[in-house]
Formats: sequence, C-alpha cells, structure tokens
Amino acid sequence: MCGIAGILGVTDPQAAEREVRAMIERIAHRGPNGIRVESGPGWCVAHARLSIIDLEGGWQPLHAAGSTIIGNGEIYNYIELTEEFGLGDKLATGSDFEPLLHLYALEGEKAFERLRGMYAFCLIGGDGRTWLVRDGFGIKPLHTTQAEQGIAFASESGAFADELPSPAAEAVEQVLALGYGIDDISGRWIDRQSPGIITRWNVQGETVGVGVLDWEAPGRAPPPNDDKTALERLDRILEDSVKVHQRSDVPYGLFLSGGIDSTTIATLMSRLNERPVTAFTCGFDAPEARDERGAAERVAKTLNLDWRETTFGEEDFWRIAPQVARFLDDPTTDYACLPTYKLAEAAKGTLTVVLSGEGGDELFGGYGRYRRALRPSWLGGRPAEPQIDAPFLKDKGAAVLARWRQAAEAPDDYTPLQQAQYADIVTWLPNDLLLKLDRMLMAHGLEGRTPFLDREVAAFAFNLPDRMKVRGKYGKYILRKWLERHCPAAEPWAKKKGFTVPVASWIAPRAGDLGPRIADVRGVAEVCDVEAVRAVFTDEKQAHNRWPLLFFALWSLIHVEGADPNAALRSLLGEA
Repeated sequence: MCGIAGILGVTDPQAAEREVRAMIERIAHRGPNGIRVESGPGWCVAHARLSIIDLEGGWQPLHAAGSTIIGNGEIYNYIELTEEFGLGDKLATGSDFEPLLHLYALEGEKAFERLRGMYAFCLIGGDGRTWLVRDGFGIKPLHTTQAEQGIAFASESGAFADELPSPAAEAVEQVLALGYGIDDISGRWIDRQSPGIITRWNVQGETVGVGVLDWEAPGRAPPPNDDKTALERLDRILEDSVKVHQRSDVPYGLFLSGGIDSTTIATLMSRLNERPVTAFTCGFDAPEARDERGAAERVAKTLNLDWRETTFGEEDFWRIAPQVARFLDDPTTDYACLPTYKLAEAAKGTLTVVLSGEGGDELFGGYGRYRRALRPSWLGGRPAEPQIDAPFLKDKGAAVLARWRQAAEAPDDYTPLQQAQYADIVTWLPNDLLLKLDRMLMAHGLEGRTPFLDREVAAFAFNLPDRMKVRGKYGKYILRKWLERHCPAAEPWAKKKGFTVPVASWIAPRAGDLGPRIADVRGVAEVCDVEAVRAVFTDEKQAHNRWPLLFFALWSLIHVEGADPNAALRSLLGEA
C-alpha cells in the first residue's frame, strides 16, 4: 500500500519533477516510510512507500527486463508466478511487483491477466509502450488529469492541487442521494479511472488504447450442484485466499465486526497462524446504537484471538468527522467511515496490514434487498435498486436514479440475483466500501486487504447456483453453512442485529446551529433547495439526512474553499 504519482509526456524534465514532487508530498500520508522521485525519457514518477514486502529492497520505481514500474497495492501471487515462469534467478529484489516486469518482457500486456491482487500501477515498457492499470474490483484507486506536459496520474485526486475545482453538480447530487458518486466529483478536470481499466499511453501522454480486466470471469470449474461439494471447495478457496492475503513482512491482523464476513476471515486466520491473531473491534457509546461487540467477543474467545476493543462516542464524532472529510478527497457519506477511521487510529503502531470482510455480501448474496428482489410484488418484492430519499435536492434525485440504472445495467444472461449483485459490485463496492477502506486506513499508514475480493473467490462465488447464496430467509447461505461447521460460536443462523452509527443523536443537540450555516455553504446551495436544507435540521423525521449534508458541507469547505478541517467544523457550529 503506497501512494503513486507521475506525469507522462514530459517535455520539460525539471518542471515536471517539481510538479510530481509536489503531487506526491500532498499524499505523503499514504507512504510514511519515504518518498522517491525519478525521471526518464518522457516521464517522471514518484512513490510514497508503506513498506510491506521486502522492507529493504522493495523501493520503487523498480527496473528489470528493460522496463520500469511504479505501483500501489499488492500482487499476491508473485511467488507462484515466479515459480511457474522460472524467474527466481532473474530477480534482484523480493518485491511482489518485480516479477511482473519479467512477465511483461515475455508476453506483453497478457501478463496483466495473470495478476491476483489489488493494484494500481504505471508500467513503462522496454518495448516503448506505457500502461496505467487498475485492478478489476477497483480496490486500489487511480486518478488522472490533463497536465501542461501530458497526462498526470495519482492515487488520490487531492495530489493534483491543494484545492479541487468546483464540483460537478450531477456528481454532488449522486453523493447526497446515494452516499457515493458514480461520476468523478471533479467533473472533466479529473478522471477517476474505472475498475479493471488498462490504458495505454504514448510518449506525448495521449491515449492510444484501452482494455478491461474482468472480475466476473467464469468459474474455473463447473459450479457445484450440492452443498457438500460446495463447502469443500469453498473451504479450499477461502483458505488459499486468506493465506496469500497474509503475505507480509510486517505485522498483520484484522478488523472483526462479529458478522458473517469478518468472522469467516478470523476463523481462517486462526487456522493458519500459530500465534493468536490480533483483532480490533469498534463499538458505540450511545444507548440507541447497534453493534455486534458481543458476537465479536464470543468469536474472539473461541478462536483465541488477541482481541482489542475500542469505543466510539460523541466526542469522537466531532473530533473525527472533519478528518474523515479531509481524507475523503473522493467523497462518500457512508457513516461507517467514522468507526473505520477510529479502528485504524487504534490499530496504528500494532498492525501495518489489516484484513477485512468487504465483498462478502456482494459475492455471496448477503443483502436483504437481494431477497426482496426475488419475491413477487404481492409479497413485498421490489427491485434491488437505491431507495432515494433526498427531498432537499432541487430535482429530488430523479436524475441520480436514472444514472445509477445506466451504470448498474448487467448482462442479459445473468439471473435476477446475479444482476442485483452485479449492480452493487460495479457501483457501491468501488465507490463507497472500497473507497472508505482505502482512505481511512491510508490516513494512518495502514494497508487494508480484502480476501473475498480475490479473483479465485469471485470466480467461485459469483457463479454459484442462486440457491447456495439465497435460501429461504437467509442470504449468504453457503457461508453460514461453512461457519456452522468451522465456528459455531458465530451463531451464523441468528438474526443479525445490524450496524448503525448513531450520528443523528450526536447531531441533534446542535442541529439548530448547523442548519442555517450548512444551507449557506456555496457547494450545498448550488445543488440543494436552501429552505429544504434548513428544514432537515428542524424536522426530526428528516434527522437521517443531517449527516450527509453536514459531511458534504465539511467536504466542500475543506476541498473546494481550502479551509482547515477543524476550522471548517467550527465555522458550521458558529464557533469560528
């Protein structure tokens, strides 16, 4: 996990190096171990390193077989690729990225299809071709923008300037209505590269070809027809994924919520490690809050985890909210960012690598909306699409839903369940869940890893028969069956308590002060009905809409108007 930046199509090397150095320093939090800047014919790149594998020799850019690479993330199957292609005597480092340079020399861009991992990288080939590549799920971020000398790229859009341009109105509406943006909020000035994108650039920094890495590859074996076979294959595939996701030369552990997904990861980590695995759980100090600390503690005792609990209260909310807005240069109003930030803050100094359960619901059919989508309308069925409740938007979110449907359109040969899964995988997963994990952990110099979003797991899970994902009132049926066998203390068939962050109760005492000031923020007023915004902060029935508006007001003040995060909050509270 690192930060990368660069310019392709350089004509003035000295000017480019100054600009690239400024870019990487703006995102230096992603790489606390050090920064390197390097130039070559027509390019200048920079790397802010978080050392994970080969602590001494893995510094980037890396050079081998006539090519150069700079990357963010991990290639988990680098050991297997090294053995398969007999690369051992050719490697000068133990870096997980170096084998790719040798593979590229052997087979060009076909080498990209062999990768198993999370990554965003720039490869400057010895054959004169230059590539920008992002993994198929979009676990690692990649942004580009037109620079004076060509194309600039970086891990975060905040690398390009201290302040972002006025946001695109349609993307702001998406953030406020959906909780995330389908389109880049910076409009035409910055492009968020799509998951799985493979872009070829020429020496002038111009696009000359584009390809795609598909995450929904067909299963490498026919899907199982019975539970017994499915459980045996699931066990092998998940264990292998967790095993390679643990590859690290620094301490690793996990975030344990107590739910099905993180408990599955914890069970396998416990199996694979001789020492107790360190696990962090966050709970909330509020009477009406719901969390699963009790379930997490029960699982931790059963698996002999080194379990560490942290709590999140009202004081944390007001301290952390402006920092969350600061690090989310690409915004999401998902309130789960708040405890994720606190967990990363607690884990820093103990762990450097953190495994988590993102992707389990999407791949194994866990959401209640999937089950509703399979019911007939007379039994309460409805499409698995967002239920937009944003009365403060000028168009009430109608355009947002139309845009979501366009982005979420699935192949015709998918089952209705697969279509619902696909919609989440291409919209909500990369633009909310994975964005949250990346930015909140990178704010503290931690690497987040997602074993469910492994290409082998995805090929198996997505192609399972629907009945092995949803059966009766249960989603994630096959995962529950697996946990029933391997960690019954998880109580996989118990009714889920759910997860809520009680932001509404913390905002309520100050709602009267916040409403008018949030309505006056330029970025809010441009897309919202000002009177409707004020009404959100006086009408208790609309209390659930207060956090998205508060967050976006903070975001706008920080990223567009250049305010200090804490000063931005004080101004909204009338304390400036």
